[in-house]
Amino acid sequence: MTTPDPLLHHAAIACPRCHAENPRRHRFCSECGQSLLPACPRCGFAREPDARFCGGCGEPLSAPAPAGARFASPEAYTPRHLAEKIRTSRATLVDERKQVTVLFADLKSSLELLADRDPEEARQLLDPVLELMMDAVHRYEGTVNQVLGDGIMAIFGAPVAHENHAVRAAHAAMRMHDAVRRAAAELRRAQGLDVQIRVGLNSGEVVVRSIGSDLHMDYTAVGQTTHLASRMEQLARPSTTLLTAETLRLAEGYVSVTSLGPVPVRGLAEPVEVFELTGWGPARYRLEAAQARGLSRFVGRSGELARLRQALLRAHGGEGQVVALVGEPGVGKSRLVRELIGGPWMEGWLVLEGRPLAYRKTPPWWPVLDLFRRYLHIEMGDDPRSVRDKIVSRLSALDPALEPADHSDEPVGPGGNPPQAVR
Repeated sequence: MTTPDPLLHHAAIACPRCHAENPRRHRFCSECGQSLLPACPRCGFAREPDARFCGGCGEPLSAPAPAGARFASPEAYTPRHLAEKIRTSRATLVDERKQVTVLFADLKSSLELLADRDPEEARQLLDPVLELMMDAVHRYEGTVNQVLGDGIMAIFGAPVAHENHAVRAAHAAMRMHDAVRRAAAELRRAQGLDVQIRVGLNSGEVVVRSIGSDLHMDYTAVGQTTHLASRMEQLARPSTTLLTAETLRLAEGYVSVTSLGPVPVRGLAEPVEVFELTGWGPARYRLEAAQARGLSRFVGRSGELARLRQALLRAHGGEGQVVALVGEPGVGKSRLVRELIGGPWMEGWLVLEGRPLAYRKTPPWWPVLDLFRRYLHIEMGDDPRSVRDKIVSRLSALDPALEPADHSDEPVGPGGNPPQAVR
């Protein structure tokens, strides 16, 4: 009779990347291929469990360089307002099935970048990059569930619930690329380092098992939710983000992508449709995204629409009107407004629209800024010169007297400097 291997039944190790359980005798994860052996902090060589010195560079292995206290647990790096939301909702989340978007991001070729550096110096270079990635996640109210050495794993949609979790994750990915790109320019000048990150996104279901006092969330992924997000990150080229068809389905209209076609993914029998995130999409609100796909027939609101048209007629006659639409989410307030401003009775009217953003916290004056951006045709991502040209063009069209003045004879301010422009 063959004696069962006790390591297969009584001990397991969780993959740091995809959380799959593996027998302790495994050196690599059987689900995603991630190394399960701790790495040398100096050269990244996988070390044996009982080794006292690294087999790759001879570095003593008694005390691998740990991440700073800032990354010790989610409680240490989660902003206070997010931590309060998690603590408030965690009692209702246990054993609940949640639709989420999982984000993996890491520093591309970090072993080569940091191989010849002292562990302390390596952390001084790596930690600011991790902080930029985490700040991008937190800006869109995602939670960083793990710091994985040279990268992070974040979840959008749990434990802080958001129905637009895929949009938030995509925008967080774009923001972290921008932030790291700016920081990399300085590192390139100062130390000759080419720092780039790669990001992967996938959406699916998880079952929340518990949320600890340190805010760490234990969960069970349904299907390939976490595994595919990790695979997207590993397949991504430096400075790019890859996402699955499921994430694109939830964020369609809000983001623009390039299809890479079906791509073989290790661990899956069939290829997976993969897309590269390229920027913002034309839609910024749910109704705009739905309108691009085609709206259903508008019925049942003729009375409300008639009252809005009456207010419109009074405004046309010189009586200013303010109308407030109040109702539960999903009853059709935005659709009612869309039907009003899209009707033939609006011919000759100038319609200015401004809204808060649905995927992050915005200041109270944001709708006013949004109104002006739409009026001036300023798009997300426009550079300062383009913004200035659009403002000048629109104001000049309103009144030639508003055209820029010739500043060749501009008066000189105190100290011989021209007066400072008001921002």
